[in-house]
Amino acid sequence: MNIIQSVPTNIITGFLGSGKTTLITHLLQHKPAGERWAVLINEFGSAGVDGSLLSGTQADEGQVFIKEVPGGCLCCAAGLPAQIAINSLLARARPQRLLIEPTGLGHPREILELLQSEHYRSVIDLRATLTLVDARKASDPRYTRHETFRQQLEVADVIIASKADLYSGADREQLQNMLNDMNCAAANGVVESVQGDIPLALLEAPARAAASSNNNRLNALSTMPSSTPAADIGPAPVFPAAGYLTSSNRGDGFVSYAWVFSPDKTFRFRPVLSLLSSVRAERLKAVLITDQGVIGYNCADDVSTELVLDDAADSRIEIILADGCANPVTDEALLACLSH
Repeated sequence: MNIIQSVPTNIITGFLGSGKTTLITHLLQHKPAGERWAVLINEFGSAGVDGSLLSGTQADEGQVFIKEVPGGCLCCAAGLPAQIAINSLLARARPQRLLIEPTGLGHPREILELLQSEHYRSVIDLRATLTLVDARKASDPRYTRHETFRQQLEVADVIIASKADLYSGADREQLQNMLNDMNCAAANGVVESVQGDIPLALLEAPARAAASSNNNRLNALSTMPSSTPAADIGPAPVFPAAGYLTSSNRGDGFVSYAWVFSPDKTFRFRPVLSLLSSVRAERLKAVLITDQGVIGYNCADDVSTELVLDDAADSRIEIILADGCANPVTDEALLACLSH
């Protein structure tokens, strides 16, 4: 029987489109060789695309374990979904580091409180909470007045100014002024990042939350070794005769629309990329089985990236919009992009 004890754990948070998945991808690609890392991903949308994006880019086979919890805030319902997800992932992976990515509309303070509870005091070694923020949003009241956006910055041990290659001097000044006005504990020493590139040493920074906690420690979790797959993105969907599923989710002033296509449906690369690149949304992400291979697509703030993935269990597309905006993509438009 293996004892799971004192797993170094980081929360990586930030608002929609701030670059969390890009940063985690970079961290996984540069983690120490042979170390077992686990990633718990919580998505606002119901399709669950980030897990497929991450698992499709991993070369260190068998050393990265990913669990995805789509469809809303992980810490709702008194933290029960979070406890189940964390316990399951720890038991399966027995990791040497755990990364937790709450949804961009989630509440990191509640996750921090859960990780400091009696149940996890000997299991989790809480390290720095990294909050990503795009400095260009620091003057946009849709963000600066949003409770979740502010909470993400308030709990930060390290603030990462992502997409820094797109900033002007005024953007940097506006961000610093906003952080100072909020009295953010991490306002000094903001770290700029391009394409998710940060030093791994930032993960070892101390967590203020852990230092201030006086909870008693309980026994460590015990678990038997597991041989389950490294990527756990939920049960395989059951497709209707049409070969695809649709879903939506709404909350905190945003709405998501999602599609999942069966693996026997192949998209034509150029038409589907043309369709997706025409969409204006808060966030758009996809994993696509195409006639040119498996492609990952990620777009925020009208800046898109494409990457070649090793594999995918199916095709998934998710669009996040401000609530009240009409869905810009129809089923018929996507079906027209399929090979026949």
